[in-house]
This record gives sequence, structure tokens and C-alpha cells, in this order.
Amino acid sequence: EVQLQASGGGLVQAGGSLKLSCAGSGFTFDDYAIGWFRQAPGKAREQVSCFSKSAGSTRDADSVKGRFRMSYDDAKITTDLQMDSLQPEDTAVYYCAIMKYYCSAYHKYWGQGTQVTVSS
Repeated sequence: EVQLQASGGGLVQAGGSLKLSCAGSGFTFDDYAIGWFRQAPGKAREQVSCFSKSAGSTRDADSVKGRFRMSYDDAKITTDLQMDSLQPEDTAVYYCAIMKYYCSAYHKYWGQGTQVTVSS
């Protein structure tokens, strides 16, 4: 059974940092890409950062390039999202999810979200 557990959200002032973590079980990075997504109130869910071992790459949304950095631990099946220079527009519920092989795969397994709030 696939399980994903995200943690690390909270309240931070603009310009501050947070690190989100996602612990997974029931899968491996050999078969699944893993990504971070976020959904702000009234907006569609968007992909923030995604790693695919099959593609051999990590890709970041333009809005977070240079500020967010995704890392992963193959053996522990965990991923972290280091978020620096946070801005109020980064306020959202953040989710981790996995998808078969590539970040573009349609079907996803979702973890529960963690709230990130950035105050101005």
C-alpha cells in the first residue's frame, strides 16, 4: 500500500524559510517520480517541484526557481522541499505525490497536505 506523509508546514514571515518533508512507503523511486504540489485558496493545484529517477532530473516551476530546492533519499524513500525567500504568494496547502515513472504521468497518489502561510 502506497503511503505518503507530509510535514513541516507552518507560519513564516516574508523572506523566511521552511522545510517540508515527505515520508513514503510502499513504492520505490525506481518506479515512481515524486513531486511537491500546492494549492492556494481559489486556485488550481500546481506542481512546484518534481523528481523523476527514470528521467534523471528534477524540474521546478518557474515561480520557485532559485528559491526552492527539492532533495530526496532513495534508501529512506523521503523527499524534502527547502523553501527560502518565501513570499505571501507562496501561501498554500502543500502536498507530496507520486506518479508512475515520470512527473507528467496523469494518475497520482496523494499524501495529506500541510499548510504553509507566509505573512507580509
